[in-house]
Amino acid sequence: MNMIAIPPQRSLIPEGAPFSPEQRAWLDGFFGAVLAAQGGMAVADLPASDSPGSAQPAGPTLADNDEAPWHDPSMGLEERLALAKDRPLAPRLMAAMAQQDCGQCGYNCADYANALFLRKEERLTLCAPGGKETARMLKALAQEIGQDAIASPASTAARAENIQAEVGKPPAAGLPGRSRDNPVAARFLSRRRLNGEKSAKTTWHVEFDLSDSGLDYVAGDSFGVIPRNQAGLADQIIALLGARPEALIDGKSLRNRLIEDVSLGTPPDTLFQVLSYLSTGDLRRKARALANGEDPDGDAATLDVLAVLYKFQGIRPGAEAFLEALDPLQPRLYSISSSHKANPGRISLTVDTVRYRIGARDRLGVASTFLGERIAEGEELKVYVQKAHGFRLPEKGDTPVIMVGPGTGVAPFRAFLQERKAEGASGRNWLFFGHQHRDHDFFYEEEFAAMRESGLLTRLSLAWSRDAEGKFYVQDRMREVGADLWRWLAEGAHFYVCGDAKRMARDVERALVDIVAQWGARSTEEAASFVNSLKKAGRYQADVY
Repeated sequence: MNMIAIPPQRSLIPEGAPFSPEQRAWLDGFFGAVLAAQGGMAVADLPASDSPGSAQPAGPTLADNDEAPWHDPSMGLEERLALAKDRPLAPRLMAAMAQQDCGQCGYNCADYANALFLRKEERLTLCAPGGKETARMLKALAQEIGQDAIASPASTAARAENIQAEVGKPPAAGLPGRSRDNPVAARFLSRRRLNGEKSAKTTWHVEFDLSDSGLDYVAGDSFGVIPRNQAGLADQIIALLGARPEALIDGKSLRNRLIEDVSLGTPPDTLFQVLSYLSTGDLRRKARALANGEDPDGDAATLDVLAVLYKFQGIRPGAEAFLEALDPLQPRLYSISSSHKANPGRISLTVDTVRYRIGARDRLGVASTFLGERIAEGEELKVYVQKAHGFRLPEKGDTPVIMVGPGTGVAPFRAFLQERKAEGASGRNWLFFGHQHRDHDFFYEEEFAAMRESGLLTRLSLAWSRDAEGKFYVQDRMREVGADLWRWLAEGAHFYVCGDAKRMARDVERALVDIVAQWGARSTEEAASFVNSLKKAGRYQADVY
């Protein structure tokens, strides 16, 4: 066998990569041969990695939050992709994500992109906040996966480094109850309504018993719930299919598969593809258009699976083909609103019930109505704990914290306060909470009053958007007390925000920049840079959805 000698200074594998000399030699030979065969480039033609002035590809090959100007959940998909258009494939995959780092996919956005790029993850529909828009873009970008390995020496080296990183790594499912792919059973304990009857919303405090699950958690983590679809919705779909509810498909009845296994919300493109095969004429044209992301009748945004069957009424795919065309039922993540240290064996969530009407039909949020109305006390359900991606209390208990959480965004801060009390942390705590009406929507009012009385909650700043003529939000309250807020930051406080990603979190950040500019005697650009430095230092953390 002829051996290709590779001079050390021409090695494709970075010096710090964790390989033995034998592994380095084998990988150098392998990737060198791939480059030579695919790109017509000889190993000797590659720039020396340690030669002064050698050319290096610009930017990282793998996705990285620090190199991602599109990592902003308030940006639209087109804007994010425009910022990433000249980047390598992995950053472009990341730009297609919703940028919330919510963990519903089991990763943060950058890690999900890198997992797809490195072929550690094959599923393209895990970004729940991004929905169909993200799934379509990931499908298009995924066509390039496999080609990018020959794009540059840096790309090849990045892949090589990750080969060894995966050696001995546990399966993706991980430990029981620690990922969406390996949930465990927990018992539903109770629910109580947090707002008054006159409130425009219905919000529940729900509790679960974890004592037999083996699970624990840290304040800031999220709780994954595997919900079940409404039985009535499944029955309507079965009637339109003209199928038998007890028909067995993969060992489970059609009715149970519809309730437990598949999403009956936003219809996937594959469902329209199946319908196009079974239809003719104008219906086939419409089905094909919808499968391609078009909107021939201007109603695509309002369609769920049942509405699709009504739209294409009379076309009846077989039950098995119909199920295969649907997306899996995704778990839902909720910010945990309790501390395990304060309440061992229990966990609580703060859940808004989602209800809205389209035409003659009421639409119901799957998980929110499951938890708020349908699951019975004492019943078991599948759950898991999702470790927080950079949303944690400071390591030092004497560090002051500022928490901004309107509506259900208050959930993790209730957990933070319970945790600090349980740990005996001496740091000051300032909570901003807001909602529509004080009389109807003041969640955990008695608890927070007791925390204020005890001194655990140093300051409580409230904002009610519908109690006066002009709307007034938490960011408005922040500006009112800007001098004090700046003083806390100057004294080392950590800043947290939880809630709506598209508007509230963006407006809160803008208010903080204005406060830093005004009370910190900085220009707007300098204030924005200061806030970004807080983020990089872990002193500005967000849990948004």
